[in-house]
Amino acid sequence: MLPLGVAVRHLARVVQPVPSMRSGIAVGLALFVVVATALPLLRVRVWWVRIWDFPRLQLAALAALALLLGAGTWGDGGAWHPALGALTALALAYQLAKVWRYTPFAPKEVQDTRGAGRDPGRTISLVVCNVLEKNRDADRLISVVRGADADLVLCVETDEWWRERLDALSETHPHAVRVPLPNTYGMLLYSRLPLSEVQVEHLVQDDIPSIQARVRLGSGEVVWLNCVHPRPPAPSESDDSLPRDAELLLVGKRVGEATGPVILCGDLNDVAWSSTTRLFQKISRLLDPRKGRGMFSTFHAHWPVIRWPLDHVFFSDDFRLVSLRRLPDVGSDHFPVYVCLHLEPGAAAQQEAPEADDAAHAKADETIAQARGSE
Repeated sequence: MLPLGVAVRHLARVVQPVPSMRSGIAVGLALFVVVATALPLLRVRVWWVRIWDFPRLQLAALAALALLLGAGTWGDGGAWHPALGALTALALAYQLAKVWRYTPFAPKEVQDTRGAGRDPGRTISLVVCNVLEKNRDADRLISVVRGADADLVLCVETDEWWRERLDALSETHPHAVRVPLPNTYGMLLYSRLPLSEVQVEHLVQDDIPSIQARVRLGSGEVVWLNCVHPRPPAPSESDDSLPRDAELLLVGKRVGEATGPVILCGDLNDVAWSSTTRLFQKISRLLDPRKGRGMFSTFHAHWPVIRWPLDHVFFSDDFRLVSLRRLPDVGSDHFPVYVCLHLEPGAAAQQEAPEADDAAHAKADETIAQARGSE
């Protein structure tokens, strides 16, 4: 967040001495922000609309800059300038409201575990990483993963080249599920904990796999693990967000109907505050450890000003959080994320899981039906 704030202040200082330039930039920025804020409200799935779900913080910064540059000039352009200023202020408030839950100022959705009573046999840790298929710095990734010392390692965008290199993890993580693919949707899962009931499915599209498995903890208790990497709405991927939305909601419905502890992880190609992911959370009843702690943005690793959280770990309310952190750069366009959890069945009574009403379930069912009808 700091580089974005520095950039805003620097640009404001550059244009401050030139009133006409200030006014013109303020109006241009304000129009851009208002339109970009309004587009996702249309609730259509085309990629060039859905993409504006992502840069909420960046749009808030641009709105603040527009208001700063336009201070004292909004009344100079006739009646429409004050109206534009008011709309920009509303856009700023709206964008901040969207991301507020993912700041340290919001209440935590997941409680911290009580360290004194932690049982190592009930602890499970994960690393999730989109490796960037064309990235060839496998040694750096392996070094970071080994340093994190997680029980489970999920790598996506993995082809056969990556499978050959990451199989080095088998020395410490002998239980593996390998689905290498050359289409940027391969998945490799390595575990030091025993896996059972492993399934590789193609939930919505034939070339997009997902992994399900039961993970046995040291205590003997079993966790249902779901690993996903749906296709994003983007010009080179999908014209609209329907395949992604349907896959997330289909998994969410399965998870929401399950009993026992559940973890869902992966590169969801969606941000936590989007309407789809919020609906997914309600349907699945899974918790998000970032709420009340921070965004832990993982993409884009090399562009600090354009960065948002795409890699996620959600889990059921019988877990408390031990640790959550973003790991160092591994040569990918994503940072890996590390999460450590402690299974505490009594925590469910003290943590509030999201709930879906009938309208939410109907919307999820409609999205899934639309995706299946388009196959």
